[in-house]
Amino acid sequence: MPGTFTIILATLPIATVFLLLVVLARSAKFSMFVAYLVTTATALLVWGTELNKVLGATVNGVVTAVSLLYIVFGAILMLYTLEESGGIRSIRRGFTSISPDRRVQAIIIAWLFGSLIEGASGFGTPAAIAAPLLVAVGFPAMAAVMVSLIIQSTPVSFGAVGTPILVGVRTGLVDQPLVEQTIAPMAFHDYLMQIAAKVAMIHGLVGFLIPLILVGMLTRFFGTNRSFVEGFRIWKFALFAGLAFTVPYWIIAATLGPEFPSLLGGIIGLLIVVPAARRGFLIPKETFDFPPRNQWDEAWVGKLDDLEDHNAHKPLMPLLKAWAPYVVVVILLVLTRTIAPIKGFLVSPAVTIALDDLFGSGINARVQLLYLPGTVLILASLFTYFYHGMKASDYGKALRSSGSTMMAAAPALLLAVPMVQVFLNSASDTLA
Repeated sequence: MPGTFTIILATLPIATVFLLLVVLARSAKFSMFVAYLVTTATALLVWGTELNKVLGATVNGVVTAVSLLYIVFGAILMLYTLEESGGIRSIRRGFTSISPDRRVQAIIIAWLFGSLIEGASGFGTPAAIAAPLLVAVGFPAMAAVMVSLIIQSTPVSFGAVGTPILVGVRTGLVDQPLVEQTIAPMAFHDYLMQIAAKVAMIHGLVGFLIPLILVGMLTRFFGTNRSFVEGFRIWKFALFAGLAFTVPYWIIAATLGPEFPSLLGGIIGLLIVVPAARRGFLIPKETFDFPPRNQWDEAWVGKLDDLEDHNAHKPLMPLLKAWAPYVVVVILLVLTRTIAPIKGFLVSPAVTIALDDLFGSGINARVQLLYLPGTVLILASLFTYFYHGMKASDYGKALRSSGSTMMAAAPALLLAVPMVQVFLNSASDTLA
């Protein structure tokens, strides 16, 4: 088969998604359904992939998608529980007291708090926690997702308490004769420390610009004037916030190793930047806000229900009490990722849902339900129910709203992830 034609066929699933989703603006559900059919057809008819392997990949994709939906449910439940308890009202008021400027709020929540969550948990958890929190304080859902994903850059190499370095890099290099010969007489642990320091330095050299890029994108796509310049006007504060994270991030990586640069960098950054923002340090006098809600593009809002203030008639909840559920989230994430006996139990075969050798394909599906961030978020929502003294009817409403929001996202995800799994498992020894 000619090389060019092979490349065209290989990229057909991706091209299908791009054409339908981006060019023709069709729904995600329809686009992913067609893309799944195209991917399956090319796998069977072009690459000669066996049917049992396609079926195994599909089921593995469904299992993975259900795991992601579980995380989404936990994140949305946390948000709606705080809405019903009145905590969101206090959190929103608290951020307004720090700064009403949406650029500042995006930097604090997405860049600093998101980096802290990445350091504690990783695996996409910052988007699941920071994005709903941004929505809660008044961001369009699309803007919240965008800024939460932009920060998935600098802190990622030390996410989940250093997993990419401690597991990824270490697994690839440890006990390799060539590596041991090259680094001798240095111990491998010291070599790993050097890698961590260099990774942090490389990230830090460009990472301090991430907040500036973030606010530029925010004002360009979600501001009334659709201008990068409006975001860049806060460049002094953005660079200050960038350095408030990256400097301690690099120092911690160089001195303590790969476990805590993102986690402690986020905490230190918050301790520096929040008081500075409260005093207006390096923040322009002109405040940026989104257009009135009735002028928002429909695509900005998504499927998330409007957060209405049901507790306006009640006294304002103390800010520390309102934030307590997020403190619980951070503590639980750190404990379940750093304490070996706890982590060992949560990922043990006894509590792991395992589907081995699906349809005789050699493909295995695994779900470590208790270890997923969704479990932590659900536990935090239960903590909120008791600590905030909620009524059972209010918590029931939060559960129903969360379920309906999750179900709205389910069809596209249940098609997209299996499509990706079939795509990844459709390699042919002779063609792919």
